[in-house]
Amino acid sequence: MDGPLGLAVTARDFGLRGPRGWAFRGVRVDADPGALIAVAGPSGSGRTCLLLALTGRMRPTEGTATVGGLRLPRRMSALRRVCALAHVPGVTDLDPALTVAEHLRERALLQRRFGDSVRGLLLPRAERTAKERLRIDEALTAAGLEPGALPKGLRTAVRDLERTEALRLSVALALIGRPRLLGVDDTDLKLSAAERAEVWALLASVAASGTTVLAVCSEAPEGAVTVSTRRDGPDPGTDPADDGTDPADGGTSTEATTEARDGTDAQAHDETTTEAQGGTDAQAHDGTEEAADALAATGRP
Repeated sequence: MDGPLGLAVTARDFGLRGPRGWAFRGVRVDADPGALIAVAGPSGSGRTCLLLALTGRMRPTEGTATVGGLRLPRRMSALRRVCALAHVPGVTDLDPALTVAEHLRERALLQRRFGDSVRGLLLPRAERTAKERLRIDEALTAAGLEPGALPKGLRTAVRDLERTEALRLSVALALIGRPRLLGVDDTDLKLSAAERAEVWALLASVAASGTTVLAVCSEAPEGAVTVSTRRDGPDPGTDPADDGTDPADGGTSTEATTEARDGTDAQAHDETTTEAQGGTDAQAHDGTEEAADALAATGRP
């Protein structure tokens, strides 16, 4: 399908800080409309936070960024109207119990109700239905999801899809709204080399159609505009224990929170074990209470 005009993305010294430290900092981006932008870095380096910030879903705390002429953070709301997300855990999760057709119909209905103009709502029912079917067919084609290749066609439940098929479905759902910028998270997570090449070919074709693509990955493919979130060390003035956290809307991401909890649990466990082995029953009891306090501080039961 002929895609919409993509959005140019520029950023200088772009950063986002939360209560536990910097999610990302000093990011620089220069990408033309219709570019394939790879946000590359290890898990926990702020990749998803950067994706959400550049699509108007998170508020940055330093630097400047302009997406399609919309300056952040002032024009975040306007930017959200021309961007779409796919394959973002906790944001665009697919319902494993629903079929492919049900997901597509639901997204088309939401697009008609909240994404299209009021004039579109006044069209005759038959015309609205025809337009929705056309949008769905175009999105499936652009995402490379062939219903005939699925086990039960469009009646296939999401739980029965392969990993790359589920990603293609998520991309198709996002493309129903004909966004000017598409953000995709965890592009190469748990994929083989052949599957990664397949997914990057898909995203490159979406970008070639005119839509700017912003994709999170561990390793950027050749030909993509690469934005790295890797950090050689903690930022000046930042507690090293805070390095690598991913704040989400003023908090931390699931990954970062899990790492922090695991670290606290391990430390509390070591303290308890040492005191129990080298001291009296009272000392071991005190160490256990300290461990319980540390766990309570992390919010774990």
